[in-house]
Order: sequence, then C-alpha cells, then structure tokens
Amino acid sequence: MTLNIVRNILDLRKETAGWRAEGLTYAVVPTMGALHQGHITLVKEGLKHADRVLTTIFVNPKQFAAHEDLGRYPRTEAADVAMLAEAGAHLVFAPAPEDIYPPGFATSVVMAGPAKVGLEDKYRPQFFDGVATVVAKLFTQSGADFAMFGEKDYQQLMVVTRMARDLDLPIKVIGVPTVREESGLALSSRNAYLSKTEHHQAAGLHQRLVNAARKINAGQKPSRATAAARRSLALLGFKVDYVAARNAETLALPKSPDEPLRLLAAAWLGTTRLIDNIAV
Repeated sequence: MTLNIVRNILDLRKETAGWRAEGLTYAVVPTMGALHQGHITLVKEGLKHADRVLTTIFVNPKQFAAHEDLGRYPRTEAADVAMLAEAGAHLVFAPAPEDIYPPGFATSVVMAGPAKVGLEDKYRPQFFDGVATVVAKLFTQSGADFAMFGEKDYQQLMVVTRMARDLDLPIKVIGVPTVREESGLALSSRNAYLSKTEHHQAAGLHQRLVNAARKINAGQKPSRATAAARRSLALLGFKVDYVAARNAETLALPKSPDEPLRLLAAAWLGTTRLIDNIAV
C-alpha cells in the first residue's frame, strides 16, 4: 500500500476533512521519526480506537537544548514510511520546521504541574515547554479524536495529558505500555547510539527498577529502594541522573503508603542517555 505523505497544514486538513465528511474517527501518533516497534505498537493501538491513524514525523527543535543531539538525531523517513504502511497507518504528516514555526512565531505553552517535579525537567529545563507547544499545535492542526503516547516517556505522557485537559482540547490522550526487548531494555530511537557492549549493559536499568519495585512491594521504604538502585547502577557503569518513586498520577513525592507509585529513572551509558519507568 502506498502511504500518502503531506507536508503542510493545508493539505493535512484537506485529508482529515475528508475523513470527517465520511463520519470516520481518527487517532494521531506524534513521533520524531527513527521509528521502531514501540511506535508501530502505538499505530496498532490507534487502529483499535479509531477508523484511521495519522502519524506525524517531526524532529522538534524547541525541545532540544543547544548542547543536545538535534543535529545527529536519526532521520530515516523512507524506512519510517515503509514501516507505517505495513502497520496500517493511513497518513503521514511530515512538515518542515518553518511550517510548524513560521517566521515571527512567538507563542509557547509553559507548563507547571507534572512538568515541574524535579525529574526530566531538572536536567532538561526547556524540554516540556517545547513538547507541550508542538503537541498542542499537532492536536489542533490534526483535529484528531485520540492521541497515542508511549508510557516509556512517562513524565511526557503526564504533561501532554495535563496540557490537553487544561486547554480543553477535544482529544483523548491514551497511554500505551512500553515495548521492550527480551532483556527488558525499553525500545528507543536513541538505542542506536549504544555500542554493542553498552547495549548489553543497558538492560541493567530496567532490571534495577524491577528490583526496587519488588523491595517496595515487600515493605521497604521507597527512598531506601531507590537509593540502592542508584548505587547498583553506578557500579554497573551508569552515570545516574535520577531514580525516583513518585505518585503515578501527579508525579509528586509520595505522602502516603497507599498511593499508587511509579518508579522513574534516567541514566547515561557512555554518551547515551536512557530513561525508563515501571509501575510499583
């Protein structure tokens, strides 16, 4: 099947207006390309909720700091489109930066709440405002009924959900469980940066989260379990940014032993930064 690619908002809205005229619902899967099976799972989940699936491919410059990997972020559009066609997607929106941020662009979505909890925001302070701005635009440009986001980027999922709710955007954000390799390593476009040895080591991040969750469920204090996970990761060769137990809904520090918890972690292996999370 040939998958149609549109490059500007006018053409995108012509396509989606046709779906609306037929009475069809549709889901949007926002991506930055360099697709893997985790993204394909989002497409397939979208097909369970809607009649059509639109996938966006856009490497968003506003969520990268000057020292980050915007220039070398993998760009594999032809392979991405082939994967999407095989998965059953119906349309790809792949705009240029100037189509999303035209000359004179002067508006940003500034997030608090789950975007300001001392996790990713501590190490990437520009990140969630950049994400919220582009996702708000993609939601309004597409007019989709559903938006599919992976739980691997859990704080991002909470931020996007809060943003859509606060701005009364008529779209339902759906979180999809993380897709993992057999070793437990969460699939990520940035895994391509890992050397063969690092790739083998990287599974230790998920394993330490599983161990910490097991300890918490057995009655150990979350702070003690996460501290042990940080020490263990350091011994494995990781440079740890954080391993934290947070309220699964707000990402605030837990105050009660009865509240639902999420363990979240970010750590460097060589020059590659990995993130992961699991429910407790």
